Amino acid sequence: QVHLVESGGGLVQPGGSLRLSCAASGNIVSIGAMGWHRQAPGKQREWVATITGRGNTDTTDSVKDRVTISRDDAKNTVFLQMNSLKLEDTAVYYCFVQLGGNIFWGQGTQVTVSS
Repeated sequence: QVHLVESGGGLVQPGGSLRLSCAASGNIVSIGAMGWHRQAPGKQREWVATITGRGNTDTTDSVKDRVTISRDDAKNTVFLQMNSLKLEDTAVYYCFVQLGGNIFWGQGTQVTVSS
């Protein structure tokens, strides 16, 4: 089994920054893609960013200029650096990791952007 623990969420003012982390533990041999989704109140969950096992990244257009995804394979951890946060970035952020043919999800970390 694989366990994901997210951290770094919180309350931030518009224009502020947060760095989310997600550490995977358990029966891990080799992690493939890692990434983040988010779900805002009253909305469907949406994809935010992905980083492949080779380090290739992709982000959704709404955050492309404000978000950087990275990973530390030695620590089985994926990061999401978010800058210039907007009110509409308020959501629960969920990390995911790909192990073989399976996708594992974290339980989510709340990000609230408010003045």
